[in-house]
Amino acid sequence: MPCDRERVTLPFVQALEENGIMAAEGKSRILHRQLGPFSLLMMGIGSVVGAGIYVLPGIAAAHYAGPAVSLSFVLAAISCGFIGLCYAELASALPEAMGGAYGYSRAILGIGPAWWVAWMLVLEYALAGSAVSVGLTGYLSGLLASCGLTLPGAATNSTVIWHDGGFHLAGQINAVSLCLVLVLGLILSRGIRQASRANGAFVLLKLAVLVVFVSVGWSHVRPALWHPFLPQSEGGFHFGLAGLLRAVAVVSFAYLGFDSISIAASEARNPGRDVPFGLIGALAISAVLYVMVSLVMTGLVPFRALDVASPVALAVQALAMPSLGFVLQFGSVIGLGSVLFVSLYGQSRLCHILAHDRLISERFSLVDPKSGAPVLAIAMTTALTALTAALLPIALLADLVSIGTMIGFVVIAVAVMKLRGDATRAPARFRVPLPGLRVGTLWIGIVPVLAIVTCLVNLTTVLSDLVAQSLRGDWIPLGFLALYCIAGWVLGRRSARAIHKAG
Repeated sequence: MPCDRERVTLPFVQALEENGIMAAEGKSRILHRQLGPFSLLMMGIGSVVGAGIYVLPGIAAAHYAGPAVSLSFVLAAISCGFIGLCYAELASALPEAMGGAYGYSRAILGIGPAWWVAWMLVLEYALAGSAVSVGLTGYLSGLLASCGLTLPGAATNSTVIWHDGGFHLAGQINAVSLCLVLVLGLILSRGIRQASRANGAFVLLKLAVLVVFVSVGWSHVRPALWHPFLPQSEGGFHFGLAGLLRAVAVVSFAYLGFDSISIAASEARNPGRDVPFGLIGALAISAVLYVMVSLVMTGLVPFRALDVASPVALAVQALAMPSLGFVLQFGSVIGLGSVLFVSLYGQSRLCHILAHDRLISERFSLVDPKSGAPVLAIAMTTALTALTAALLPIALLADLVSIGTMIGFVVIAVAVMKLRGDATRAPARFRVPLPGLRVGTLWIGIVPVLAIVTCLVNLTTVLSDLVAQSLRGDWIPLGFLALYCIAGWVLGRRSARAIHKAG
């Protein structure tokens, strides 16, 4: 991606201009402020309550923690709760900062750290959306199968597959995931007001379906399936304490909706008040649902059998209630669709803000005056997410998303300590609780320090597992991450030179 003002000549850009949708002249670069507290809360729940319930519990239970996957959700919620409090103070102190973690980092720490936060957030959002779309494909396939329609495996499986303990290439492409992403990207381009209303309706339906699942399933659980709650270690990160920590790192992916809400501050009517409300409210509601659903799931199906793309659907089969199963499958499709929508939203707005700050081509900052949507940014991010979803499996995607998420979270905690250490700033409307001490220009608070420690534990766990996989000959995950970081370093240097040259 160019970092200066050169013309972008991608085919979809030319098509948009030929149809009069985009042109450099006469277009605004300012997003419309149309979101209130309820919309932000629904956006947060829409992003957080998704793959964490419908996909990840199966992977985490079958490979790492067994029934203790519910405990891993509690630990991940505590870890992300520390970060959520940090986000809330930054949102309250810097209501006009655009770009969530990137915007806060740029305002407090400078352009260098902010660029790396932005680059890791691009990884986070692109791969998170891809992971969700892969899970959505699994549930959609099950829903259609219950109606007598079977999707071919060559159109629902990724090019990179997990087989015999390693990643391999296969002659297929997940065309269904690709199409789902493109359709939601088209809906998002119609404008945030209409899209947020649809998302709110989808979220309420999703919550209702999950409450029904927990209510009905709880009376059918078999407590014997919860024993042992944390299976004994089988070596490496398979069960035991190491497995529990690995599961925490995996399911932390489920809570990445925080940054989607903070990025939405640029379209919130009262960001200083409403963003903290959306952040903390979404975390609290989501954590309770995650724990309850994972307990019911592992109480209905042996945890080793949950290693499927649609574990909730498998748990519903154990209830032997076909009509309820159809309703829950439908709710799962709607629920994952809302998560994918918010992921695409966050990534497109981040792209718009990076363009506004001239870190990538300024053309991506253009906003259609009629819909108020950054159509070009949406087109680019949708295409990237769709391509990744078609090629990569969810097991690889979840690990890489967790890495990007943890790096961004660490920088947010450091930014809060730097912010509170600045005696010239007025106190924020919302402040991180618990005391701390001032060391130079930093405020070393209990909450941000705990946030950093938990994030580093999660980050170390995932990276060490990826290194171990690489030593066994499984080079794809670590190789992908290394190439991505090299690309970020190259583009970051170009961006810095372009900004310096422009003055």
